[in-house]
Parts: sequence; structure tokens; C-alpha cells
Amino acid sequence: MWFTDKTTNRRGRRQTVLDVKLRSDQVRAGRLRVVSVLLAILGGGALTFLLLWRGGQLTLDRLIYQNPSFAAQSIEVQTDGVISPEQLRKWSGVKSGDNLFALDLLRVKRDLEMIPLIRSATVQRVLPNTLRLSVSEREPIAQVVTLRPRVGGGFDKVAYHFDETGKVMQPIDRRLTTDPEGQSNDWLPLLTGVNGAELMPGRALETPQVLAALRLISAFDRSSMTGLADIQRVDVSAPEVLQVRTGQGTEIVFAVADLDRQLRRWRLVHDLGIRNGRVLSALDLSISNNLPARWVEARAVPPTSIKPKTSRYKKKNV
Repeated sequence: MWFTDKTTNRRGRRQTVLDVKLRSDQVRAGRLRVVSVLLAILGGGALTFLLLWRGGQLTLDRLIYQNPSFAAQSIEVQTDGVISPEQLRKWSGVKSGDNLFALDLLRVKRDLEMIPLIRSATVQRVLPNTLRLSVSEREPIAQVVTLRPRVGGGFDKVAYHFDETGKVMQPIDRRLTTDPEGQSNDWLPLLTGVNGAELMPGRALETPQVLAALRLISAFDRSSMTGLADIQRVDVSAPEVLQVRTGQGTEIVFAVADLDRQLRRWRLVHDLGIRNGRVLSALDLSISNNLPARWVEARAVPPTSIKPKTSRYKKKNV
């Protein structure tokens, strides 16, 4: 039996065939049912969400955004400067009747602060029907006068103002102020030697000499020389020094650093001259020791008046 040949014809064997196609159809049908259920759930959820969202939007529109109770009936304006409240209302772009909740407060704030004359602004809703604008204006402390070509030939004088940070501003039309007949800004110290190509309203000058001149003017207004002299012109064309001319005709040279110390020394020299009956004609404060000075007899100098600086700007933050 170990050597018996059991070779048979494989075609004669009985084979069992699995019904693979039937099982595949059942699996596919089950998957389709699951997908259909999922799509139905997702579609129903999306429809429910859409209905709720649209219903909520209609409710908000009816109760808030289109509610006449929240329409702006009063636009209150507070400012620490000279711009008229009516002009500030126009610049804000807010009209009477605008819905307070529909207003973009950040947009209103940005539009106001885009005006070079305005340093900062705050916008508040005061329910139910009031909008409050609080504005802090830039106070000019110096000016530059340049020549601009005129159509048809010739030149026109154009003035630009600076605040203490170097921001360039065009003078405000006096008709837009709270006091159109009030004091002009002709008393502002004049800066000379400034590059006219850099004068762009709304931008700040970064020239070191110009910034030093503005610091000097601010420091002078706080110094003990206030009331004894006034700064009429500051020449910024020379490097490292500021050449000042006062309204009393005195020529003074300042270094660009340590301005407070130089102003105190000016007061000491001024008092020394008063005790000796003399008036300063020229003084160089840029030198540390042995200050060069030129004197004239006090009786030889005609009396001059100091221009009053009655600022109409409130010294506070709004």
C-alpha cells in the first residue's frame, strides 16, 4: 500500500463554490443604509442650524439692529482743543438716526484718528440713544513756512505745524474752530532749514535736528526763562547745534543734548546781565565752560514786549 499510485483526475472531484457575489451585495446594501442615515442626520442638522441661524438673525434685526429705540438721537462731543463739535461729528461719519448697535465703533475711532489734527479718540454707546465721542487734539508748538508754485506763475506761502512729537499738520481752518475770531497761531516759533520735501501732513518727521528743536521749544515753555524771553526762530540747518533767535533780538546757540541744563545756564547769565545793567546780544550755550557772550547796555536796547501764549488747549487727557 506504500507504493500504490493514487493519481486521479481532478476534474472528477466534487468542488464547493462560495457565493461571494451574494455576500458582497449584502455588505454593499448595509453600507448604503448607513451612509443614507448619516446623510439624513447631517442634512437635518444643517437645515435645523440654518433655520435657527436665520431665525436668530431676523430676531436680532427686529429687536436690536432695526429697533428705533436704539437710533442715535444725540451725538455728544468732548474735546480738549479748538475743533468745533459740529466738525468732529462730520468727521466721525455718524448721522442722527443711525442704529447704535449697527455702528462699527472701531471704524469711527479709526476715521477720527486718521485726521492729523487728532491725537486720539474714544467712542462709546450710551444706551438707549446716545453716542459719545471724546477727542484729544494735537497742539501745535512750531511751524514751517515754505513756498508752493502757483498755477499761472509765482509762489504761495504754505504753513505747516508740528506738535511735540514731530507730527506734521496743516493749520486748521479757523472757521472750523469754536472761536473763529480768536487768537491766531502766528506766535508759533518758526523752524528754518527744514527740508520741504519731507513735509507730509499726517506723517511725523524723524529728522534728529527737527526733533531736538521741538524738544527745546517744549523745554523752554517749562523753564524759568518763560516770561523773560520768547523763541522766535530756530535754525536746524547746522549739525549738532540749534541756532535760536529770540523776540528780543538775542542770538543763542544750543547743543542738541541736555537742553534743560542749558536753559538753566541761560537764566543765570540773564540774571547776571540784569544786575550789571546789560542785555545779552549773543550767547553760545553749546560750550561746556567759559561761555562766549556778547553784551549791550540795557539803556541802548529799546523795550520789547513778549508775545503772550494763551493756549486754547486744555492740558489733560480725554
